Amino acid sequence: MAVSEIAASLVEVFASAQGEGPEIGRTTVFVRFGGCDLRCIWCDSPGTWKPVSTCRVEQAPGSQRFESFPNPIGPRRVADWVEALATSPSTWVSLTGGEPLLQGDAVAGLVEELRQRDRRIYLETHGLHAEALTRVVDDIDLVSMDWKLASDVRWASSLEGASDEDFHRAHQRFLRVALRAKSVYVKVVVTPSTRTEELEEMLASIESVSREIPLVIQPVTPMGGVKAAPEAGQLLEWLRLAEKSLTDVRLIPQTHPIYGAL
Repeated sequence: MAVSEIAASLVEVFASAQGEGPEIGRTTVFVRFGGCDLRCIWCDSPGTWKPVSTCRVEQAPGSQRFESFPNPIGPRRVADWVEALATSPSTWVSLTGGEPLLQGDAVAGLVEELRQRDRRIYLETHGLHAEALTRVVDDIDLVSMDWKLASDVRWASSLEGASDEDFHRAHQRFLRVALRAKSVYVKVVVTPSTRTEELEEMLASIESVSREIPLVIQPVTPMGGVKAAPEAGQLLEWLRLAEKSLTDVRLIPQTHPIYGAL
């Protein structure tokens, strides 16, 4: 089967505004893939951890009226939904999850279809599957790469016991591939459990690839297993720390909880 025909297991397709990172506030159509191999203590979309049988699709931008369709779904049909929800050529199309790159063939097919329609493609990923990224990175306009910290994140497969494994080396490999995209930035969610030493290791890893890569420090939005965000003084201290290693660092909280979208 050609990649352009491989169907995806999706959770939802809807229109909203980007709520994180440097493109915050931009109109965006979100294509949310099902399935994730990580468990983040703050996760705001646990319904994406495992594939689901149906995908809900918003019927008009901002309407909150949805219709459900059985999975899996082919790329042309998904691209048609995107076209109906995108309000302008500048509207971002976010491939998000879950973790989209767990369905590498389906992502490649959808990226090919969207590129033919001149859509701006925004890949939101946990940044651990470098090989899958190599297949699509040259056609991605913006890679939004999360940098996971072991203080609050585990592999789904390791939940039965303690794990001291960190993600720095895998993230570094991924970031080197992501630089082939038209643009890339790194985002790190920080919580009261975040350790300064793991941020220092992250900064050293990013700096070894390029000091010019933008970094967004995102204070956690309290939910799930997290009841509070870090103190303001701590956030500013981490901001100053990051600015010693990288040239473009920003402290940006989530905004989408304000308007009720995830």
